[in-house]
Amino acid sequence: MKHKSKCPKGLYLVNKGKLKRFPGKYFLTYFHPIHMLHLRYKTIQTPFRHPFTTAHGMKTHQPALLISLGFNGFMGFGEAPAIHYYGVRTEAMIETLLTKVHMLEKFAFTEPDRFWHFCHHLFPQDPFLVCALDMAYWDLYAKVNSKKIHEIMEISWTEIPLTDYTIGMDEPEVMLQKMLDFPSPIYKIKVGSLHDLSTLQYLRKHSPAVFRIDANASWSVETAKEIIPQLENLNIDLIEQPLAKENFEDMKTLQGLTSIPFIADESCVSEQDVARCDGYFDGINIKLTKCSGLTPALRMIKDARNRNMKVMMGNMCESEIGSYAMAQFLPLLDFVDLDGPLLLDIPVLKRMRYDAGMVSLLN
Repeated sequence: MKHKSKCPKGLYLVNKGKLKRFPGKYFLTYFHPIHMLHLRYKTIQTPFRHPFTTAHGMKTHQPALLISLGFNGFMGFGEAPAIHYYGVRTEAMIETLLTKVHMLEKFAFTEPDRFWHFCHHLFPQDPFLVCALDMAYWDLYAKVNSKKIHEIMEISWTEIPLTDYTIGMDEPEVMLQKMLDFPSPIYKIKVGSLHDLSTLQYLRKHSPAVFRIDANASWSVETAKEIIPQLENLNIDLIEQPLAKENFEDMKTLQGLTSIPFIADESCVSEQDVARCDGYFDGINIKLTKCSGLTPALRMIKDARNRNMKVMMGNMCESEIGSYAMAQFLPLLDFVDLDGPLLLDIPVLKRMRYDAGMVSLLN
């Protein structure tokens, strides 16, 4: 099948087939042997409830690639958001996906870790795409076995940590109003401006909630040295990625300034980075898309625990599809940033429930 550069809107079934029109949408239809995988994809543009600003810039919509894998009447779903500062675009992921789609569909249905290794070798330079495929396969595999993903992984559903709710950078009064509009026991506050300390002090005067701060690698060493000692009295739960991602040596200096734990985000992308962060950060923030899926994320958690490091899992503004996959790891985590579906303007959730920071999985 020849792929056109400009595709009509809708859900695409990738294989031999005909282009059929239904009201308002186009679908590629085809027939598969019952024991083969079949793959579909589509792109989405989900608006934020409010413009979302971090040290990386401001967004009003979150583009993402959705992938589904079908087998014997079951369907699993995966998601990969497009992130400009990582150079990830939905169009590029689709173009790469279509070069190997027939190989994917010929994969013999077996354990998820084998499928991840297969995808990792097919797309070694595309962790976001591999993540979407791995996520869809885990979802499919769990459904085929009539279980949830965490049950397949043998993760006991106990001692679930609360998720935070992120407040993007803005004028202090606007940030406070967002907090008042969405009461939460824990807020993650984005920082990276010239007024970070005064903003945090202002918000603390109006809220007793736990604060976590995320600089997204935006602070200079001098700024960090000035601000961090003054955070002790503000009930800051953690400091996420204060310095540039390659600046490990100066993290040693910052650790001597406070008892607040430092969590690596931009400095911890893949499995190999866990060892690099050991001794420079107190913990790591795992992003499924960056590390290429659930399969390597589980290995990263085990590696971090063996090093006596804290483990956080964060989102990149995924919809419910990606967030549901992350939620499977909740019992293994110390800190959770799973507020993508709360920040995005999306319909009522079908597989998850949020209640004052508590995340529940629905049948």
